[in-house]
Amino acid sequence: MIHKYSINIYGMKNAILSFLLLLVAGGVYAQYTPAEENLKARREFEGFRFGIFLHWGIYSEFAQGEWYLNSGGLQHEEYAKAASCFYPHLFNASQWVEAIKGSGARYITFTSRHHDGFSMWHTGQSKYNIVDATPFGRDVVKELAEACEAQGVKLHLYYSILDWMREDYPLGRTGLKTRVMLRPDYNSYFSFMKNQVKELLENYPGIGGLWFDGYWDHEQDSVPFDWRMPEFYRFIHTLKPACLIGNNHHIAPIEGEDFQMFERDLPGENKSGFSGQEISRLPLEMCQTMNGMWGYKVADQDYKSADELIELLVRAAAKGSNLLLNIGPQPNGELPAAALQRLRDIGKWMAVYGNSIYNTRKGHIEEASWGVSTQSDQFLFLHVLKRQARQLEITLPKKPRMVTSMKDNTPLFFKYDRRKKTLAIDIPEHGQVTDYVVKVC
Repeated sequence: MIHKYSINIYGMKNAILSFLLLLVAGGVYAQYTPAEENLKARREFEGFRFGIFLHWGIYSEFAQGEWYLNSGGLQHEEYAKAASCFYPHLFNASQWVEAIKGSGARYITFTSRHHDGFSMWHTGQSKYNIVDATPFGRDVVKELAEACEAQGVKLHLYYSILDWMREDYPLGRTGLKTRVMLRPDYNSYFSFMKNQVKELLENYPGIGGLWFDGYWDHEQDSVPFDWRMPEFYRFIHTLKPACLIGNNHHIAPIEGEDFQMFERDLPGENKSGFSGQEISRLPLEMCQTMNGMWGYKVADQDYKSADELIELLVRAAAKGSNLLLNIGPQPNGELPAAALQRLRDIGKWMAVYGNSIYNTRKGHIEEASWGVSTQSDQFLFLHVLKRQARQLEITLPKKPRMVTSMKDNTPLFFKYDRRKKTLAIDIPEHGQVTDYVVKVC
């Protein structure tokens, strides 16, 4: 994940880079046509609407966030010593998945390998992994995959395509102080990535998607860097056609990608400076942190309230997007208590209002001062986020059969003007309810 202090350049440079890469890709490869199982996986993914992101690795031991190797100006050989004392004795994959499923989340995206190059599974491509390099000696990805399959939660994997450790990774704009020796060889590094991804897809058959990060590391190169993404994507889809591919590159989707992601911003917004790209017709996902950091940081206890997180989930669904909400597990293997409480609170809300989120699409009622809308094939859901709102007026082509409170199906008083095609709905006093949901059909 990009560091919150990273500098991002958008505009003409990224547009030209994207165009050049697409030209190159178009000249070498046939246009990507998703397999039927891929299209089915996309539809399922869009219906999920809510997932949990987990940033966890040996960086959690330092309790300074997932970028500490780079932000701390550390030398990679010293940093790597953290592996020899990584023993998260309280890690329990089943408990993690149970807590996450209880929140109403339908999928998990886990950091299989972050920018520090440490693999959280038993890879045969490097001894720098959780089984061979730590006293813990357990394959976390394997245990999570088994727990997800047992509890009916889909597992996706985050995978960093940049590496602050390996000598063959061509130096970009980050990790400038982490390596003493550099022997850049992208052919070698590309082969390493392909072999690792092949392991993940073949050894852990339940993996539903791959979430790539780090493409932006070469966005300031004087000569456009060829990551060979279309080739990489073709390799992945050949191995597993249904595997969904997304890339946190902050530009328009590249040929071969199956969903589009937005970092810290809802689609169409760019408050954090990472999401200036246009919205594609692919399934959408926005990711955000519960507190401030992605990886565990001991000083960061500034957690967003459950009300704020529920509103973010609602606003994401109203834009036709999933919300991927991040937690940074502790070095001992536990999910932070504050995060667990947020999961419980969101779960209580989803138990009542989940049908206004799951398998819905962007509502045809545009965002208004009172809130937003989602809709399914049968219902229009009006999410009243302004607690002081006492009457809504929307445009509707015909008079509805009924208008009710979603919480208890209580009928609400409404008036329909056939001439103006407008529907006015009275909203009762609803106290401290985060989102008063009106169901129209």
